[in-house]
Amino acid sequence: MPVLRLVSALSSYAYIRTHMDRLASQTFSSRLSCPAHIPATGDRESLHIEYRWLNAAWTEAPIAVFLHEGLGSVAMWKDWPQALCDQLGFRGLVYSRPGYGASTPRKPGTKWPVDFLHVQAQDVLPALLDALQIDHLERARMWVIGHSDGGSIALLYAAAFPDALAGVVAIAPHVFVEDISVEMIGQAAVQYAHGDLRNRLSPYHADVDSAFYGWNDIWLNPAFRTWDITGLLSSIEVPLLAVQGEDDEYATMAQIDAIPLHVPNATLVKLPACGHSPHKQRPEALDAAITRFIIGKRE
Repeated sequence: MPVLRLVSALSSYAYIRTHMDRLASQTFSSRLSCPAHIPATGDRESLHIEYRWLNAAWTEAPIAVFLHEGLGSVAMWKDWPQALCDQLGFRGLVYSRPGYGASTPRKPGTKWPVDFLHVQAQDVLPALLDALQIDHLERARMWVIGHSDGGSIALLYAAAFPDALAGVVAIAPHVFVEDISVEMIGQAAVQYAHGDLRNRLSPYHADVDSAFYGWNDIWLNPAFRTWDITGLLSSIEVPLLAVQGEDDEYATMAQIDAIPLHVPNATLVKLPACGHSPHKQRPEALDAAITRFIIGKRE
């Protein structure tokens, strides 16, 4: 469609924010990115969440929900979710968490709390599913696929809502804080302030400082050093695939090695010659592992 070709050719989310209302007024199948309104609760303000449906016309297909990394957004996923959904025969739901992409930005000076990933898993994601009218029957067939911080959120969602998904794929998830993670995130702060990282991230976020400092500040907060979700993993009852690159620069293999200690039926895949972003560095190997696992669980 002409609108899709026009929007996909533009990388700046300033365009999407300016034209959000126009996109929302189009037919469901022709939208690229749209806003969902999430009402306020006693603990947070109302939110506008940027989201995108993939293969929207496949109304009978299961849904895969994609949860991005700590500096990610709808746009930063690029084509990988679409390729995986096509391979699986799934619909896809990709969205930017608050503070990222074209979603409600983090207010200046606001710091994410230590339990910020729990909030995303237990409040924001279920509220988004409600807003999009994804009912309990669709959720029971839904797979949750997350990368890095998104992988942690996927695990937390699976632990909190065991009846509201079919399975989880956690790619390079964090289940506790390691020194190597803090060291690398500290280096990212230097690159953002004095290198080209800010310019490289800017096309993917309407408020790039909101995205970067929300993530960077909490990970470098001394109070976050004790963050550990391993004790919650035993509540996961659905099929679980955890994937990590053997050369992950942000974590050691201790992250996914900890998962089977609490979820005995979990499946681990360790990808050689791969760093923290398997969907970018080893997409074919990652897609094969995910497809093999999900199809095997559906048979």
